[in-house]
Amino acid sequence: MKAVIQRVLNSSVSVDGKVVGSSDKGYMILVGVVKGDTEKHADLLARKTASLRVFEDENGKMNLSVLDIDGEILAISQFTLCADCKKGNRPSFTPSEEPERAKELYEVYCEKLKEYGVKRVEQGIFGADMKVSLVNDGPVTICFDTDIWSV
Repeated sequence: MKAVIQRVLNSSVSVDGKVVGSSDKGYMILVGVVKGDTEKHADLLARKTASLRVFEDENGKMNLSVLDIDGEILAISQFTLCADCKKGNRPSFTPSEEPERAKELYEVYCEKLKEYGVKRVEQGIFGADMKVSLVNDGPVTICFDTDIWSV
């Protein structure tokens, strides 16, 4: 699984002009599911996300997690994170998991975030044409890929 985690002051996602998910201080996360990912990948990614320390402590050091600041998360599914851009100029999305399984693992990821202590986890609508707005804080953007950790 892949995630692009952005530290935000606030974020929202709209479908057909209607806000369907939002967050205040915390993270706006784009989530991609790769073929072969499992519940273990979703769990690992959620644990790493919840414990990521990129919020400033009293000394101005990035030393606090989203849990430490009682932050919120807006998680949005995005199959394009799994694009294969090795050949030509048009990305291939064959590495992306099939929609039904991808949705299942995206949902597991969001539920695991709650289990790891994130009090508010909002979502977009899986597969919808979404418009995302955010105020990136810093900016701070971290890219996670479960391939770098053993599952």
